[in-house]
Amino acid sequence: MVEQKTEAELAAMREAGRVVANALAAAREAASIGVSLKELDEVAHAVIKDAGATSPFLNYHPQWAPTPFSGVICASVNDAIVHGIPGHYRLADGDLVSIDCGATLNGWTGDAAISFLVGTPRPGDAELLATTERGLAAGIEAAVAGGRLGDISHAIGQVGRSAGYGIPSNFGGHGIGREMHEDPFIANEGRVGRGLRLQVGQAFAIEPMFIAGGVDDYTMAPDGWALHTSDRSRAAHFEHSIAITKDGPVILTLP
Repeated sequence: MVEQKTEAELAAMREAGRVVANALAAAREAASIGVSLKELDEVAHAVIKDAGATSPFLNYHPQWAPTPFSGVICASVNDAIVHGIPGHYRLADGDLVSIDCGATLNGWTGDAAISFLVGTPRPGDAELLATTERGLAAGIEAAVAGGRLGDISHAIGQVGRSAGYGIPSNFGGHGIGREMHEDPFIANEGRVGRGLRLQVGQAFAIEPMFIAGGVDDYTMAPDGWALHTSDRSRAAHFEHSIAITKDGPVILTLP
């Protein structure tokens, strides 16, 4: 079942989304050569805590994971696509970093992700980031009342495939509200006119993930959490939580 939120409930989600946006901005500002992923996690955690919110990531334990997640951010570097545990790795010149973060405030949740470069960019990195962000924008633009879920998936996939990038299967966006992960699953590739009918009040987390090497395959890290590109090429990940309104899609995870 896909819940339709009231205007008041979407406004509450907007406040949770603001916490997420501020935590991501603080982590990105703190990211520099020599800083550890654990330190970025601590920065984001402080923002969440100071806002009176909690983290839906911390101690999250889905059935497929061997252990609960140990951070408030997913910190995925270079060939890591998503779900990187924020450990003691220290950022190096040229790293491509993806940070995913969530926050729950007054019973409502926001979820967003950014990717960025540290130090000297490597060839192709800037285009990968820009294209993945365009994929996010295209998916959001397609999230209109009366459309179909497949319209969102198709819009994202067209951007990624046109650039020659890979798209990892079985990972994508999702519904969001009182829980971080609600129905439906939103694939990053699909067919126009297929799937759930989009209605005012629905809220989704839309999150394209593109792989520079053009492969769709990935491998699981020994920790049972991080996904890595099978060809070890770089990956990027962007995400916003959005609401469908009568006036079009509204982003809920802006500062």
